[in-house]
Amino acid sequence: MNKTSHPKDAHYQLPLSHLLLALAIVAVWGTNFVVIKVSLTSFPPFLFAALRYFFALLPLVFFIPRPKVPWSNLCVYGLAVGVGQFGILYFAIDGHISPGLASLVIQTQVFFTIAFAMFFARERLRLYQAVAVAVAMIGLGIIAVHTDAATTVLGLALVVFAGFSWGIANTTSRRAGNINMFAYVVWASAFAIPPLFLISWIFEGGWGMMSGSIASAPVGAWLGVLWQAWGNTLFGYAAWAWLLARHPAAVVAPAPLLVPIFGMGASAFFLSEPLPVWKLLAAGLVIAGLLVNLFWPTLQNRLRKSPPQA
Repeated sequence: MNKTSHPKDAHYQLPLSHLLLALAIVAVWGTNFVVIKVSLTSFPPFLFAALRYFFALLPLVFFIPRPKVPWSNLCVYGLAVGVGQFGILYFAIDGHISPGLASLVIQTQVFFTIAFAMFFARERLRLYQAVAVAVAMIGLGIIAVHTDAATTVLGLALVVFAGFSWGIANTTSRRAGNINMFAYVVWASAFAIPPLFLISWIFEGGWGMMSGSIASAPVGAWLGVLWQAWGNTLFGYAAWAWLLARHPAAVVAPAPLLVPIFGMGASAFFLSEPLPVWKLLAAGLVIAGLLVNLFWPTLQNRLRKSPPQA
């Protein structure tokens, strides 16, 4: 059964096994911020990102056919998600922002994706979208005025840029059409690896640092690299594409809203990251903005279709 055969009604529900899979995906994506923070004690950020995509590419690239998309599309996606999103995100988490807040702020990618759709597809900005952006920006403003040693203005700006890059990656993958997303991610990784290694070589200490970090990294750090490559990149994206192929997008799409919940919760539990009232308020506003953007059209349609009360 494919997603086109599902009834498009308000009572559609995911099967329990598929719901658990969706929760597993967002749990992996959310708790991944803790893995990033721990692994950065052994690897500098851009080398860590390069190793992530190296193992996402190899050895699978020898067994999976290249998806039928232009090389330019794969290149833009690989650079955006590999360098712009995760390379910058790792750099930010390495001393400029706490991982819990990073998991929240990077959700600004939703609004950048909307902006790119307006620019490339000539879509109009709806009033509810403007309200959603304003609410989320208030949340980001609260974070900005509470900067300290753990979260700086630079860190906040870097993660917003990572969200911007994620928006570019989303737009690029959408333009690729209906393809095998697992193969797409594997092959696009080839374009992330060279610039990440080059940036690491120039700014993180040259070959001596790179070879020293690789040689001295403990087993736990290498498990973090493999978790980034296989758990977060390959499992997360492949399983997400599998769900989207079988269910209405409106049913599956809200799941990533739980990523900041898992991210902030895992950071508090494993890293003892504090959760003061201002941080919870900021999280609530950002998530509220995302909810307005996602659910307002559906709610409005239901209100219009509701019979008038006698």
